[in-house]
Amino acid sequence: MSIRVVLAEDQLLVLGALGTLLGLEQDIEVVGTAPDGDEALRLVAALGPDVLLTDIEMPGRTGLEVAAEIRRRGLPTRVLIVTTFARAGYLRRALDAGAAGYLLKDAPVTKLVDAVRAVHAGRRAIDPELAADAWSEPDPLTERERQVVRLAGEGLGNAAIADRLTLSEGTVRNYLSEAMGKLGATNRVAAARVARDRGWL
Repeated sequence: MSIRVVLAEDQLLVLGALGTLLGLEQDIEVVGTAPDGDEALRLVAALGPDVLLTDIEMPGRTGLEVAAEIRRRGLPTRVLIVTTFARAGYLRRALDAGAAGYLLKDAPVTKLVDAVRAVHAGRRAIDPELAADAWSEPDPLTERERQVVRLAGEGLGNAAIADRLTLSEGTVRNYLSEAMGKLGATNRVAAARVARDRGWL
């Protein structure tokens, strides 16, 4: 019986290439493709694939948010992250969100295929170099601080962030101040850059 896979990737060329490569394997069937996280979650809920292979940064929900929502809903689909982000912070957050695998996009095709099979079989498939670094530097941000810093890094002001997250402007200022202190940053842009560089956004 084939391993049923949904692919989520916002770069359409990469999405098409992944679909073609996986489709060459006799034991793997690509049953759906999604250009963003919201569509990925919809397809997982509708199709019940064995494995969701997803990028991290996508429009709508990120791959990490999709993984966390799949776990929250108790869906049986296993999540394999395939990304360009070779950062231990991302791997750590992926595992915390319930992902079963984490590979880099420059991995050989054979490694990707083996990872899909391993994840389907209930094992983990994690880039070994990243795994060694994943626990060296803990993420200091709370989830709310992360949301505020991410939006600040996108150029939103305090009022817009407050509106987006249904908070008061004072609360947004407090979260930003706390995050900047934890990250050793002198302003919101620097805070977002530090957090992104370390894989915490």
